[in-house]
Amino acid sequence: MSIMYDLVDVLPDAELDPGTNVLIAGPPLTGKRQLAYEILTNGAVRNDGSIVVTTKDSAGKVLERFDDVDALALDEATIGIVDCVTKQRGIGAVEDDPRIKYASSPVDMTGIGIKLSEFLQEFYEERGVTENRVLLDSVSTLLMYSDLQTVFRFLHVFTGRIQSADAMGVYVIDSTAHDDQTMNTLKQLFDGIVEIEEGDDPEIRTAGLT
Repeated sequence: MSIMYDLVDVLPDAELDPGTNVLIAGPPLTGKRQLAYEILTNGAVRNDGSIVVTTKDSAGKVLERFDDVDALALDEATIGIVDCVTKQRGIGAVEDDPRIKYASSPVDMTGIGIKLSEFLQEFYEERGVTENRVLLDSVSTLLMYSDLQTVFRFLHVFTGRIQSADAMGVYVIDSTAHDDQTMNTLKQLFDGIVEIEEGDDPEIRTAGLT
C-alpha cells in the first residue's frame, strides 16, 4: 500500500489516498496552473515522480517550471513529460528520451494514453518510483480539438490508469470556457474538485478532498 499524498504545503489539511484524481477549475489568470505545478514540485522535493501531460507548452517550458526544485531531488528518474505540442508545431526533429515522450497532437488521445502508461510502468518497475503525481494541462485544450464524448471517454481511461497505478492525478480546466453541462459531466470523473474563484485574493474551494 502506498503512502498518502501530502498536499498540506499547497492546500490546507489535504492528504489524498493513492489513486485519487483531482480537478482544478477556475477562470483564466487565477493561478490554477501555478497551483497544479506546485502540487507536482512539492512532491518532487519528496522524491515523488512527476509526470506532466502538456497540451499547452513544449516540454522545455514545462521543465523550466521545475528549475526551482532542488537539483539533487530532481533527476531523470523522477520526471517525465508527454509533449503533445512540439510535433504538431513541426519544429525540428523530435525523438523520445528518458524524460520526454512525444504525442503527435492533443487529438492523439490513444498515443497520449500509451505514453502515460509507459512512463507509469517505467517509473514503478524500472526506476523504483512508487509514488507518482500526474498533471494533465489542460482539459480545456483537449475540448478545443475533440468533442465532449471523446474527451470524457479518454479521461475515464486516464483516471482509471491513475487509480490502478496508485498515483495521484491533477487536471486543469478553464471553467469559463465551457458550459455548465460540460463541466458537470466532466466533474463526475474526479474524486475531488478545487475551484478557484476570481478576485484579488483567489479563494480556493475544495470538494471531496480530505
